[in-house]
Amino acid sequence: MNKKSIHLLTQAAMIAALYVVLTFVANALGLANYAVQVRFSEALTILPLFTPAAIPGLFVGCLISNILTGCALPDIIFGSIATLIGALGTRKLRSIWNTSEKGFPRKALLAPLPPIIANTVIVPFVLRYAYGITPLWLSFLTVGAGEIISCGVLGLLLAFTLNKYRSQIFQENF
Repeated sequence: MNKKSIHLLTQAAMIAALYVVLTFVANALGLANYAVQVRFSEALTILPLFTPAAIPGLFVGCLISNILTGCALPDIIFGSIATLIGALGTRKLRSIWNTSEKGFPRKALLAPLPPIIANTVIVPFVLRYAYGITPLWLSFLTVGAGEIISCGVLGLLLAFTLNKYRSQIFQENF
């Protein structure tokens, strides 16, 4: 393995571990599962803006979190796929994040949309068919609101903070 591969593998593992820890914190507060979900770990879905290692890290972290918190099998599978889809979408939008731009890059507001949309569309069906939570429209509202808080608000705060130190933390060019 070369130095870059080791670096990316290490980043992915750290992101997965952080996702699990943050999910356990939200779970302890009753925020990580079922109809109302504000997973602090979903703020990490902004990380594909900075490193491709975030994609497998987020997927594995979500998968492990869903297993360890006792989620139903459809939730383990489709909840993790929703996070993967969101991470891939965010990575595709990385070109909107202009690191040389001073102040607030307005286009950066689009970066959390892929995980917000993926989870808002997929997770309510998981809640309905895996856990019997009804009505479906309410799950769309509660999951969507939780994702806006986690990915939109917390994720963007994380992105703006990390952007200041991106070259020290992510070092994509060796």
